[in-house]
Amino acid sequence: MPDIAQLIGGKWKLIVLQILIFKGTKRFNELRRMIDGVTQTMLTSQLRALEHDGLVLRKVYAEVPPRVEYSATARAVELTPMFRAMHDWWVGGQT
Repeated sequence: MPDIAQLIGGKWKLIVLQILIFKGTKRFNELRRMIDGVTQTMLTSQLRALEHDGLVLRKVYAEVPPRVEYSATARAVELTPMFRAMHDWWVGGQT
């Protein structure tokens, strides 16, 4: 089993998870617009890795054109206290 650093390591994975946990389900282009500086290739790679690790759910709708949505899994939502602690640490260090 991979450790937590492997699961959420890297700048983009943390940002993707933060968005999906706190702002809910998003489509690919919504995520891309919300994450300044991420390339399409990098976002695709990070979403696939998070999906593989059971932290992101990818839902494809049978429509034309196809609609794909990404959401945080229950396992990812369990990381909420960690994100809140990181936020509190960051805010506390800004004073």
